[in-house]
Amino acid sequence: MGKESHKSLSRAEGIFRKHGGILRTADAIRFGIHPRQLYAMRESGVIEPLTRGLFRLQKLPPLEHPDLVTVAFRIPQGVICLISALAFHDLTTQIPRTVDVAIKRGSEKSRCEYPPVHCYWFSGAAFTEGISVHKISNVSIKIYTPEKTIADCFKYRNKIGLDTAVEALKKWTTHKGFSVDKLTKYARICEVEKVMRPYLETLL
Repeated sequence: MGKESHKSLSRAEGIFRKHGGILRTADAIRFGIHPRQLYAMRESGVIEPLTRGLFRLQKLPPLEHPDLVTVAFRIPQGVICLISALAFHDLTTQIPRTVDVAIKRGSEKSRCEYPPVHCYWFSGAAFTEGISVHKISNVSIKIYTPEKTIADCFKYRNKIGLDTAVEALKKWTTHKGFSVDKLTKYARICEVEKVMRPYLETLL
C-alpha cells in the first residue's frame, strides 16, 4: 500500500471511530469517505457489513446485542418491544426469532433486510411512554422498560401468547426493586389493568 493510500485509509478509519465505529454508506460518504475507499475497505476486511448499507470497523470488540444495534440504525424511530425487550431485561426463557419493534402509528415503515424484524403499530401514550435509552457498543438503543414491556405483552397476548406475558410477570416479581405502581401505570395506559390484576395478585 502506497503512502497516500495508507493515509487515506487511516483517515477513513478515523471517521468511522469518531462515529462509534458504525456508519451507513450515505453517512460515510457525507463525512468524506470516497465510495471507492469504502469499497476497498469492505473488500480488504477493514469494515464488515452488518446489513445492507451499514458497516462496522472489523478491529473493534464484538458487538453486544448485534441485532438490536443493527435495528437501531435501520429503524431509528422504532422502540424495541415485546419478546425482544423481555429477552433484553431477562424476563423470558424464549429466544427471539425476530426483533420486535414498536412503530408510531401513521409513520412510514422502514426496511431492514437483516435481522428479521416484526413491526407493531403503537399510538399515543402506548408508544411514547416507558421508553428507556441504553448505550450499547456506543449506539443509543430505545427499549421499553420492564414494566411497560409486561403491559404490552398482556395487550398483545393473543399474538405472543398469554403464557409469555404471565412468565414475564412472574420473573419480574423476583427482580429487586420491582414497582407495582409503575406496572399499574403502564397497564392502565395499555388498557390491560383488569386482565393483569388476577395474575399479579397471586404473585404478591
